[in-house]
Amino acid sequence: MAIEGADLVRAAALLGAGLAMGLGAVGPGVGEGFAAGKACEAIGKNPKEAGLLTRTMLVGQAVSESTGIYSLVVALLLIFVV
Repeated sequence: MAIEGADLVRAAALLGAGLAMGLGAVGPGVGEGFAAGKACEAIGKNPKEAGLLTRTMLVGQAVSESTGIYSLVVALLLIFVV
């Protein structure tokens, strides 16, 4: 039993979707964790600036999360379009 033609393309698309989401989630996860850790350190050193630090951290995490969203879009395109 050989996999040929459309089945091979479908299998490659599903494998690519899995890889896109798997690898695409690592960067935002590490980046957001690092940002949250550094924000906690900064709030511990200067509690008066907690509001500003939290707001800045959340904006940075939103920017970081955009790469994860891009990989989700690529994965969905591979699953439903290819």
